Amino acid sequence: MARIIVVTSGKGGVGKTTTSASIAMGLAKKGHRSAVIDFDVGLRNLDLIMGCERRVVYDFVNVINGEANLNQALIRDRRSDNLYVLPASQTRDKLALTQEGVGRVFEELSEDFDYIVCDSPAGIEHGATMAMYFADDAIVVTNPEIASVRDSDRMLGILASKSRRAENNEEPIREYLLLSRYSPERVEQGEMLHVEDVQEILALELLGVVPESKTVLTASNSGIPVILDQEGDAGKAYRDAVERYLGEELPHRFIEVQKKGLFGRLFGG
Repeated sequence: MARIIVVTSGKGGVGKTTTSASIAMGLAKKGHRSAVIDFDVGLRNLDLIMGCERRVVYDFVNVINGEANLNQALIRDRRSDNLYVLPASQTRDKLALTQEGVGRVFEELSEDFDYIVCDSPAGIEHGATMAMYFADDAIVVTNPEIASVRDSDRMLGILASKSRRAENNEEPIREYLLLSRYSPERVEQGEMLHVEDVQEILALELLGVVPESKTVLTASNSGIPVILDQEGDAGKAYRDAVERYLGEELPHRFIEVQKKGLFGRLFGG
């Protein structure tokens, strides 16, 4: 039975699609058959981040409506045989996602996949609530800013009360915090919340801290999940997050300002 992971946030623009693509790719690279689904009907950005936008023929809504089967709509990633993408529709209304239809797709995917990663829209719109309803695990993505953290706190209430697990009185959704666009230098200057402040407000297990990095934008524009960047700190942070999700105990990096060595202090490097 597949584990369903929803990547969610209360605020837009915090890095959910980047996170969804990287987590799904990381799980696939670890040998787990993984599917990543775009729940943002009407916008559709996941296929761009994954670099498969020209290969989209059928989408999530086509499958729900019986206009195509799942094998026709799933796009295999060219970099990993273990990873498949199910794109959203750009032309349909968000209400095209029905609970019955989404549940049927999950049931079918669960026969062949170990993990299903759901790239959720921000907030509590229809697509987001559909993704959250079926979740086993939730990765709550937030920036170290009070508005983003406050909105994420609201999402936790919905995850706890309006999921299938809550309705059936089952074990609660496992919730994780992923802090994105983190800058220790700006934290030191009082421009951002420290990771400990965010944890104190949200009280979630910290899955990872992704530093502010130009490589994220570069990778996204190139259609490459940033986790595949072997040199950049953001790629390393996402690989660490996948390891922790799978049960590894790793120290958190990229939280403190890097101290300059003697050469750097002498020459400003």
